[in-house]
Amino acid sequence: MSESLAAVPGREALPLQRTRRRTLGPTNLALIGFGSAVTTLLVLAAVFGPEIAPYDPLAVELTERLRPPSFAGDRPHWLGTDQLGRDILTRILHAARVTISISLVAVTLSAIVGFLIGVTSGYFLGAADLIVSRIVDVQLAFPTILLAITIVAVFGTSIPMLIVVFVIAGWVRYVRIIRAQTLVLREMQFVEASRSIGATDLRIIAKHLVPNLRAEIIILMNLEVGRIILIESSLSYLGLGVQPPLPTWGNMLNEGRLYLQTAWWVVTFPGLAIMLAVLGINLLSEGVRSVYDPRQRR
Repeated sequence: MSESLAAVPGREALPLQRTRRRTLGPTNLALIGFGSAVTTLLVLAAVFGPEIAPYDPLAVELTERLRPPSFAGDRPHWLGTDQLGRDILTRILHAARVTISISLVAVTLSAIVGFLIGVTSGYFLGAADLIVSRIVDVQLAFPTILLAITIVAVFGTSIPMLIVVFVIAGWVRYVRIIRAQTLVLREMQFVEASRSIGATDLRIIAKHLVPNLRAEIIILMNLEVGRIILIESSLSYLGLGVQPPLPTWGNMLNEGRLYLQTAWWVVTFPGLAIMLAVLGINLLSEGVRSVYDPRQRR
């Protein structure tokens, strides 16, 4: 596949690509390092957090309500407790699993749907491509959060419905990127050569287009995970996402906002969890993009 990679604008042959990876600048290495560390911690919290959490996330203990962060005593609360006496650290760890699970499932489904439609539209063109392009233009004109609020308000709130909302709102982003790249790739010499020797359209897509689109898909999926975390947290904050008592970072902010003046830790730590998760994922995405795109080297 070195011929196909060398033929794509903005890409170099495999030997030069290996050289580019060895000569990443300190800024890109820092992005990848910090982003990888934060993302790894996020994944570990989602996978093992509920098992290592010190308390029950749903247990109400009014005698422990609004306790500040403390490491002392027989029952320490490292990040404090909320207005119902629930341990904030425990709820943040449980919320990580809920948020990450929703994000990963939604991103995977959106990528599959968007990739299939984008490649088909960009490769075969015709009336189907025109229709898809107009649908994408119309949907991109609507703010994602407004579209999500509208769908959730009509069809109700549940985790499966949230995933459907994120897929409906997210597939167009993949279509736009994949279609544009496919329009370029289909005119490349290696694709024309494959057609000349009788290769079928399916084989051309599988053997030539998919490998050259892989980097764009990976980068976009990484960025979309962070975006969906923000949207899910926003919907939960507004009461339209995951419903209590199941904890998510967004509904923890919503429940604790009335106590911001008297118990800052109730909203500060869930907010920091959202910020660090999105920041780490976005920095990792920028680092990965710098590996594949020579224009991003610095």
